[in-house]
Amino acid sequence: MDNTTIKKTRSDFQDYYNSRFSRIYYSEELKTIICELKSEYVPIEHFKDTFYKISELVDNGINYKFIFDKRSLRAFHQPSMEWYFVVWKQDMYEKGLKKHRKILPPEPWFRKSVAIAKEQINREHHDLIINKLDIQYCETIEEAIET
Repeated sequence: MDNTTIKKTRSDFQDYYNSRFSRIYYSEELKTIICELKSEYVPIEHFKDTFYKISELVDNGINYKFIFDKRSLRAFHQPSMEWYFVVWKQDMYEKGLKKHRKILPPEPWFRKSVAIAKEQINREHHDLIINKLDIQYCETIEEAIET
């Protein structure tokens, strides 16, 4: 079997950062970063710290795909999401990270909150690069790795 037919899974990734609120791991071969949130709510200072850690990996060339697993969240925090869209994604886009995969909690109210917040951010910030990104929603990490 040649290497192109081997299916990649999360076990092919190595740990980079682990805290009470998040875990970050990556594959240098795939140039892919996975961030799993681990709690129902992440205070903004911990949210930003997590994403600054992700930025370190992107700065080191792990910049093909970012997988953001938010399934553990049960509280939606608009200021964190706004910073993520307006500041962090813009910076990562400029560093070549354009492929984003997201895994949301299954609750319909959470998914609706995300959609409403994105609409509001787009209205308030007309110069966002969101439309230039390859963003897809997935149900599992394995699906996100494959797409």
